[in-house]
Amino acid sequence: MPSADHRFGPQNLGAPARPVQRQPPGRSPEHAEPARFIPHVQGLRAIAVLMVVLYHFWPGRLSGGYVGVDVFFVISGFLITAHLMRELQQTGGVRLAQFWARRARRLLPAALLVLLFSAIVVSIPALFPLSGLPAEIREILAATFYVENWYLALSSADYLALTGEPTTVQHYWSLSLEEQFYLMWPLILLAAAWAGVRWFSGDRRRAAVLAIAVVTAASLVFNIVFTITDPAPAYFVTFGRMWQFGVGALIALVPMLRVRHAVGSFVLGWGGIGALLYAAFAFDGQTPFPGYMALIPTLGAAAVIAASRTEHWWYPTRVLSVRPAQFVGDISYSLYLWHWPLIVIAPSVPFWGLTIYHRVALLALCFVLAWLTKRFVEDPVRAWKTLTSRPPRVTLWASLAAMLLVASVAGGGWVANASSYRAGVEAIEQTRENPPECFGAASVLDPACAGVEFGDVVLPSPGFAAADRPAAEECFVQLNDTRAVTCEFGVDDPDAPHIVLIGDSHAYQLLTSVDAMAQRNGWRVTTLFKGACPWSTAPLSSTGTFGAACEQWRQNAQRELEALEPDAVLTAGLATTPFAATDGESSYETAVAGYREAWRTMTDRGVPVVTVVDNPTWEDDPNTCLRIRAIAECAGDRDEVLAASDPIREAAEGMPGVTLLDFTEVYCDEEICSPVVGGANVYRDRDHLTVTFVDTLAPEYERALRVALGRDGSLTQ
Repeated sequence: MPSADHRFGPQNLGAPARPVQRQPPGRSPEHAEPARFIPHVQGLRAIAVLMVVLYHFWPGRLSGGYVGVDVFFVISGFLITAHLMRELQQTGGVRLAQFWARRARRLLPAALLVLLFSAIVVSIPALFPLSGLPAEIREILAATFYVENWYLALSSADYLALTGEPTTVQHYWSLSLEEQFYLMWPLILLAAAWAGVRWFSGDRRRAAVLAIAVVTAASLVFNIVFTITDPAPAYFVTFGRMWQFGVGALIALVPMLRVRHAVGSFVLGWGGIGALLYAAFAFDGQTPFPGYMALIPTLGAAAVIAASRTEHWWYPTRVLSVRPAQFVGDISYSLYLWHWPLIVIAPSVPFWGLTIYHRVALLALCFVLAWLTKRFVEDPVRAWKTLTSRPPRVTLWASLAAMLLVASVAGGGWVANASSYRAGVEAIEQTRENPPECFGAASVLDPACAGVEFGDVVLPSPGFAAADRPAAEECFVQLNDTRAVTCEFGVDDPDAPHIVLIGDSHAYQLLTSVDAMAQRNGWRVTTLFKGACPWSTAPLSSTGTFGAACEQWRQNAQRELEALEPDAVLTAGLATTPFAATDGESSYETAVAGYREAWRTMTDRGVPVVTVVDNPTWEDDPNTCLRIRAIAECAGDRDEVLAASDPIREAAEGMPGVTLLDFTEVYCDEEICSPVVGGANVYRDRDHLTVTFVDTLAPEYERALRVALGRDGSLTQ
């Protein structure tokens, strides 16, 4: 998160800063804290914010741009520690209330303005999907009180995931974490100063260096271990990120870490920039992060800060000091705040689109809003005499009042829309219970429905499709969770025909419909789900902890599956799952062999397997288009949204004991695939089906399972 405050630092680290107080005997001027403004650090801030913004606009082009946030943490650690140590050296303490009040005046006005904007927009159904309102309100409240990182950690959100429904304020996790740093860091330095007086002959600096080094080392170890064991919360938790602030702090406190040698400064500066660019282009959502991989952008940022020479134009410190870089650095805080909610909101705005031209125009708008916010909100409030001329508690109480105002607006948005939200939920339930004749897949599969037209009917509505998802999320494990969690559905009779539903999220999307058909037919259903980990023996191409977790889950699930002794198995999987190539085979051939090997563990025991060709996958959630355009305008090219070859199809063809269902003709004709079929909204996001639509496919699944179990749905004797 880019801090609004960029004027705690040295004017020129290439020469010793002028002492701000009388130096103790034997202490050279180089021990004085760096004073005031550092142009190349401001330029580094510009690099960081551009990486984050471009990553969010074009994640496929700058897949590791999220490391810009790590750069901000290092910068903040450097600047804030330098400021606090100056005050400690001058006064022997830190005026905490004044420090926190100053941070509040610098950071809260712009942050609360954007939160207020988001709270208003998401409360207007014409501008934002109503189905996302509960999550939006919860996260706006968490962001307002600077606990968004902990909210996301506790809800195990995957910030780097390319699917899902991110909120307009999800990026506030880094602001929350940084505010927590501002609360804790002065206390750590005060404790170190006290220890310096008591045990280090009054040497507060040495005590501070020791304390920060210990905190940094402990945080780094915690971060690496936690990323391996539980990467989703590891991305957000405060102590797992504290080491990055510590790296910047150590550069501020240890003069010898600021390189003044000409060649060394040149190599270090450009090497640091090279490390940042490498991370930005080489990292992606599968990189085990933060973990040990975060050392690359963190140390890269530290290297740029430490490179102190500025004499020649070819030095990175001079390049980063050019006016355009300084301008972007100046507005970086507001640019970071504005860009993400605009990205989330814009596709739902009438007459807007998702073309490259719209994205570029939106990017330009982000810069304009950032400059306006810096000019008319950040700077004026920071110098507002009503606050600066009064005791710090006035600022702090005013800040709390402003936060409560934003929270009240967000709460009011929920109150105003709660009845509409409940009506949307009821509409979904009514459609499931009493669907129209020839609705959904029946319009294609039932010959009696030929010629039936639904016009512009879309059920559930595009603004509410995201809520039409299976329940029982506790049965669906994700990320590094390797537990083979089983859940029971259908009837309770232990002697009833037993079906196991197993696979990734594309198997999970069948759950509600399978549960209903099981209850109708007197079947018992057990589930085994793990996100992005289909039932196969083929290794994923994902390196690191996630690939290992998937493999371990498969082993655990296989043991559980064999112990359950089912009468039939139903499975599905994402067609574009990234499998690794092995033993001289292509990744596709490996995938086909992996599915067959897994299925044989059941078919060799006489247990039939039913599987399905995957549904099309869209680049963007088609509901964003359906909210503002006609159905025909939202269709996708068959060649673009439908996988060229689904390994499940080839694996199932000709394999004894395996039944393959293929609904491609339901989704697509010879040229296009539609997001609406027979009036039914097919998708709840870019690749997962609504429960309402899966219900319309249920007769086909039911027929296949009845055949697998026996023509009458009972066990074949």
